[in-house]
Amino acid sequence: MASGVAAERRGDTLWLRLDRPEKLNAINLELRDQLWEALTLARDDPTLRAVVVEGAGERAFSAGADISEFGTAPSLLAAREARLQRDLWGLLGALDLPLVAALHGIVFGAGLELALACDLRVAAADSLLALPEVGLGYIPSAGGTQLLPRRIPAGEAARMILTGDPVDAERAYQLGLVHAVVPASELDGVAAAWAARLAAADPLAVRLTKRAVLWGGDLPLAEGIALERRLAAAAASRRRA
Repeated sequence: MASGVAAERRGDTLWLRLDRPEKLNAINLELRDQLWEALTLARDDPTLRAVVVEGAGERAFSAGADISEFGTAPSLLAAREARLQRDLWGLLGALDLPLVAALHGIVFGAGLELALACDLRVAAADSLLALPEVGLGYIPSAGGTQLLPRRIPAGEAARMILTGDPVDAERAYQLGLVHAVVPASELDGVAAAWAARLAAADPLAVRLTKRAVLWGGDLPLAEGIALERRLAAAAASRRRA
């Protein structure tokens, strides 16, 4: 795969590394498309059990969208069409493989939105997390305004989104934005251990459980419980077969 995303299979886990360290792993069109391609292949590979997303270099997981590309599309309609054809964020939201984000350094904008789309997030102690778009005259547009209030208390999410102020790793942990904070030297090892634990579980049970969480989150409670029952029955029928 060309420079932008490095993909490596380690056993049952696919590791995807944002690989533009000289640009703080900013997400440009090429990198976004490569992520879409890699995750599409992962979605369709029945032998994969988990995916880990990390950033290359020492300074950043990702500084967000590559603003040098803003306004370069021939038209707004052309830009929207390109995003629809390769809808990375929609793919992330529908993927039933478990996703682990290994975060370090700068985790801003679309980089944080990518992490928010993952199921588990482990952060190095040097991490700074923010959605700074409003201060740049934009609005988070890869799910940040919707995902962040679903991950942390709504008031804290509003503060982060409206001010753009970053939170450090310890505060992110206190808010529930990340699930663990570790020394930078231990980040890959912890992410690998989490992925291995997910990969060792029954793959259908993991996928169906993730569907229950994702699909049920916006349903009324009774409908969510009915969904859970249907998925539980599907898992049980497979085990009886």
